[in-house]
Amino acid sequence: MPGMIDCAGRVAAITGASAGIGAACARAFASAGMGVALLARRRDRLEALVADITERGGRALAVEGDVTVDADVRAFVTRTLAAFGRLDVMVANAGIGFHGTLDDTTPDVFLRLMDVNVNGTYYAARAALPHFEAQRQGHLVIVSSIAGKRGTPTAAAYSATKFAQVGFAEALRADLVGSGVAVTTVLPVRTVTEFHDAIARDFGFRVDGRGPTQSAEHVARCVLAAVKRPRPEVYPYRASKLLALATVAAPGLIDRFIRRFARHRRPA
Repeated sequence: MPGMIDCAGRVAAITGASAGIGAACARAFASAGMGVALLARRRDRLEALVADITERGGRALAVEGDVTVDADVRAFVTRTLAAFGRLDVMVANAGIGFHGTLDDTTPDVFLRLMDVNVNGTYYAARAALPHFEAQRQGHLVIVSSIAGKRGTPTAAAYSATKFAQVGFAEALRADLVGSGVAVTTVLPVRTVTEFHDAIARDFGFRVDGRGPTQSAEHVARCVLAAVKRPRPEVYPYRASKLLALATVAAPGLIDRFIRRFARHRRPA
């Protein structure tokens, strides 16, 4: 898909759109002239975001639903097509986090992470790809994490889900070569969002740690740039790509280096 794509008039569906990177992508896409369909469980947040976008002259649709329910995600795509008449981009953004040792990571926590981060991505891709392939154009964007390229201490379960997303995207890209359908993996570092507040709400502890951070708006600008000019991977914090490369070249050395960025738990 060579050259720059004009986003005006195109339509994107975004999961996990009520806050953070998803909401920032919605605003960035709408500002570029795209219609946006937004899926999340918090209807009040979605409706507030839709109101903000429409007040600025954009087009937006709120759909309440759970990314871990295949029928909800399929209905989301159906409603997007009914409202806008087309679907050009699916952003599989919904995700949750967890930090703790393997002893801290109970089976129900691990399964919940897999359900939201991996199954949610699978459902979004599976709902959108038939439409993309039929029209011989489309773009699947999977918001993963740099933890999908380099596992980090106290995040074995979370890293496993992020690696799964990266492998899923790589296999799909190979499947779709020559089809007109692009697949992009986005690999942010720690982003200033409600992500860690959600950990406190869902699991009862807060997380502290060192390392670079970035804003959700910066990540959204990087995602929009990739929608305009598709590429396989996006590193919003550019230096983090060096970490991915160094992990391949010297994994043992990076094991020792990465320990300084371990997250530490404290009461919520």
